Amino acid sequence: MKKKIALGAGILILILGMTACGNKGSQGSSAGGSDTSKRVELVMWFIGDEPPKQAELMENLNKILIEKINATLKINWLSWADFGNNKYPLLFSSGEAFDMAYTATWLNFSALAQRGAFKDLDELFPKYAPKNYARQSKTALFQATVNGHIYAVPTLQATYSAYGAIYRTDLAIPYGWDGKMESFADIEKYFAIVKANNPGIEPFDTYNEGSPMDDVFMYSNGMYATRGSSNDFLFIDPFQPNPKIVTYYEYEKIPEFLSMMDRWNKAGYFPKSVLSDTDADKLRNGKAALRVHNIDAYEGNYRDGQRDGKDWQIRWFNMVKDVSNMAFTQDALAISNTAKNPERALMLWDLITNDEQVFRAFFYGIEGKSYEIIRENGVEYIEGINTTDYAFSNCWAARTNEFALPATGAPADLKGYKASYDAYIKDGVGSQKFRSFTADITSIETEYSACQNVQRQYWFPLELAYVDVKAGLKEYEEKMKAAGIEKVRQTIQAQLDAYIKSVSN
Repeated sequence: MKKKIALGAGILILILGMTACGNKGSQGSSAGGSDTSKRVELVMWFIGDEPPKQAELMENLNKILIEKINATLKINWLSWADFGNNKYPLLFSSGEAFDMAYTATWLNFSALAQRGAFKDLDELFPKYAPKNYARQSKTALFQATVNGHIYAVPTLQATYSAYGAIYRTDLAIPYGWDGKMESFADIEKYFAIVKANNPGIEPFDTYNEGSPMDDVFMYSNGMYATRGSSNDFLFIDPFQPNPKIVTYYEYEKIPEFLSMMDRWNKAGYFPKSVLSDTDADKLRNGKAALRVHNIDAYEGNYRDGQRDGKDWQIRWFNMVKDVSNMAFTQDALAISNTAKNPERALMLWDLITNDEQVFRAFFYGIEGKSYEIIRENGVEYIEGINTTDYAFSNCWAARTNEFALPATGAPADLKGYKASYDAYIKDGVGSQKFRSFTADITSIETEYSACQNVQRQYWFPLELAYVDVKAGLKEYEEKMKAAGIEKVRQTIQAQLDAYIKSVSN
């Protein structure tokens, strides 16, 4: 899930000063002469499931961190299943003391910042993470700013909004499939062949977060989510000069989408128990044929399909009509307002994003044990290890253009896809124009939360056709209106209009 660039300015990140930190003394000097004589334990939260042998990687990392900044790092994991139950915001409202956490636009970064979840970094960021700060673009800092203050360290790596189908051709080609994958109709034909010839394989990989096809359907029709991420329910046409916000029940093509999902349900392309299913990795573990995700996930799934003697022929079909660079805060690092050691936490982040030794120990693991660098600086798990024992970090905000290495065995068409997106994206055109827009939901927090609850309670079963689609759509509309969607829409529309005016001047 990563993303950014100047009020809509393509994919250039200005990279300054790449000197790696050498030792504890030099790092202290580069961070304002900070006193690192007292050893501290830094606590950080990730989203994801902890690999079985993560402790080995942490032991290795902490030896390096003690040498560099006299600190150790403890990582806590919020599982994908718990994340789906909205437990991420509770980390910040519980009063629990921890220093830092992965955050993102899709984790409601702006709303949490307004609630006081994160520490104001206006003074801390440039002082204690000076190298990272020097490399940030004005746009990235703008996107990390809420109510006039910086509340996160944005990622330094450009990413794309490309999103679509990741699928196994080996489950269909032997049974007469023509290999065409250019539309929802093609996906439906593929599902039918997979279903008929592969008992025990779910054609469509989905779980308790509902059907990801709703977002993709909107994106494929050129629509843009006002919050720039999945699981939104307010959309605009980004090519309109003054776009008006619409929601699902108003969009004229939604009956077409629901009819398609009804056919898929009746054909058995996904099980009846999706909303109680916490398995978010069914394509990878061989239980499903097609998932919907981003281009980074395509690379990972492709490589997984070639490991451990497998020969899964995994391909990718981008379904986003208007690709843009994601916001820099699509992946970011926040300092918790309960942090005991915010200064040292930022020093750590400066190391991770500027010292390649620290980055590799944090993000990849132990070279020669869990991963190896081979073939033109490509990165790969050690051949023969159980790939579930170790995993590259889920803190995607740590990635930088020079340290995040290409994966060995990556799909041959990956570079071509990215080059095509680079050629397509234009500053201030289409959805690129809106990547720096952040809705302020402070005044509508109650209504927005109520709408999110309706989304989960009524839209999820509707989009999976677990209820009558015609009656369900009417009920969904009624419930959203009762939850206050009109107030939500009017408030965000006013902000959007003001944003358009500001970037047009």
